[in-house]
Amino acid sequence: MARDPFAKEDDPEPADVLAALCDDDCRAIVRNLEGAMTASGVSEACDIPLSTTYRKLDMMAEATLLEELTEIRTDGRHTTRYRIGFDEVSISVAEDRTLDLTISRPPRTADERLEALWSEVRQEI
Repeated sequence: MARDPFAKEDDPEPADVLAALCDDDCRAIVRNLEGAMTASGVSEACDIPLSTTYRKLDMMAEATLLEELTEIRTDGRHTTRYRIGFDEVSISVAEDRTLDLTISRPPRTADERLEALWSEVRQEI
């Protein structure tokens, strides 16, 4: 099996994941995010100001709780959509008393991997 070169190699810091999950607005986003939505759609669905929504989406994406997808449009005005990037988050205490974080993720299709590749290329431009 080929290694996915665009998969995140580093696991998120447990503190980043916990900070996102403890945030009321982030939890509202998890509850209300239906499929892949734009930031304005998330803002409207969660009744959160758009500027706050962007900060929360960035926070959750940094914690790898959200996936950012680029929607390619023929008019050249591409749109970013967000979707939940996890099925389950488990936190336990390891023998050395450090936090052990496990995030289970939904399987990715070939189309989703291609979409992620395009998102990575767009960020580099």
